[in-house]
Amino acid sequence: MANHAPEQEVKDPACDPNNPISVSFEKVLQAREAIKDAIEVTPCRRSQMSDLFNMELYFKKEYTQYTGSFKERGARFCLQNLPSEQKKKGVIAASAGNHALALSYHGKLLGIPVNVVMPTIAPLMKITACKKYGATITIEGHDVVESKAVALRMSKEMGLAYINGYDHEDIIAGQGTIGLEILDQVPDLDVCIIPIGGGGMVAGTALAIKSKRPDVRIIGVEPEHSPSFQASMKAGRPVYTETTSTLADGLAVPFVGVNAFETVFANKLIDINDMVLVKEEFIERAILRCIELEKAVVEGAGGTGLAAILQGIVPGLEGKKVVVILSGGNIDTTVLDRVIERALAEDNRLVKFQVSVSDRPGGIGELTKLVGDLGVSIKDIFQERPWEKHDVFSVMVKVVCETRDADHSKELHDAIKKKYPNNHLIWGQLYDD
Repeated sequence: MANHAPEQEVKDPACDPNNPISVSFEKVLQAREAIKDAIEVTPCRRSQMSDLFNMELYFKKEYTQYTGSFKERGARFCLQNLPSEQKKKGVIAASAGNHALALSYHGKLLGIPVNVVMPTIAPLMKITACKKYGATITIEGHDVVESKAVALRMSKEMGLAYINGYDHEDIIAGQGTIGLEILDQVPDLDVCIIPIGGGGMVAGTALAIKSKRPDVRIIGVEPEHSPSFQASMKAGRPVYTETTSTLADGLAVPFVGVNAFETVFANKLIDINDMVLVKEEFIERAILRCIELEKAVVEGAGGTGLAAILQGIVPGLEGKKVVVILSGGNIDTTVLDRVIERALAEDNRLVKFQVSVSDRPGGIGELTKLVGDLGVSIKDIFQERPWEKHDVFSVMVKVVCETRDADHSKELHDAIKKKYPNNHLIWGQLYDD
């Protein structure tokens, strides 16, 4: 994502940094009543990963909403709360993904015209889906920050209500219904782990949980490439924070919501020590674990909570009842393919090696037999004769293969070293970065 300092001349009337709103618990209760017939009560079941981490682990599966994310909650409540005249004129938002989908879908159900300004980086599949729901799409801006400036200008020119996807008061209250459902489903939880981008979900959900169960520990998780909420917590106010490209693109917000921050900060919903940053490789592993063990496909933002557990950066969870919110499942299929391969490589279950073997008949056959006898599956193999400089009767062979786990990979490594003791074996993961 490109970085741009916020443009001061562009104002969002519902999100005034000089007069931030601390959303009330009563507003969250109103939201639950208002949207109960339009929003899925998503599952929150004990995961079979519980035994792996020595805790009672529950996943709140927000990706099972119709449009694939938690964003529907706030979008629905915000649209329903509009004055009658505004419902006729319509609304506008800036979004590259889930907020756009949620607003477009529920706008169609409610008969409210929806306009969305999407940046040029928005995935084609999401643009197409929004159009399918009847939204009017404008593609303008290199990122969401630039698209927001365009949307705000259009809102004034066209008389449309601008709806901030993470900071509008009604959006925050709507997302808070997640917390109420969690308390119904796991009433004796100890810890709730929540992904953080602009802050709307953590503000609403933490408010709902802490209002009824102040003893519950809230963990806020951000990608290390976008630590905007943690930086703002340290500063005591929302501050602009540099962001770089991240798999959790839905959380890459350089300036957190002023109302969301006020709700969290004023009510002391999260301790600064419970704000953690996850590395990209653990987000990749979290996506893979969800697919393999939970039979769930989540996007990068949706996997950050589990990534924090995998990375081991949240102490004190053993023996506790822990709820992790899987916030969305709208991952691009081409990205998913790359993520799975990278995660397998990081697990040492997809490895590559380069070794020089005899170029006489049977030379490569001996190598493949050795690999096969160990129960290792070869995914790809190719030869490079011109670059084998030490022996004209040898050939450089590069192999990509699948193993069961890291121990299996080491067994393969040791066997090849033993078979070719005088060889300079080049060994590594499929991705070395």
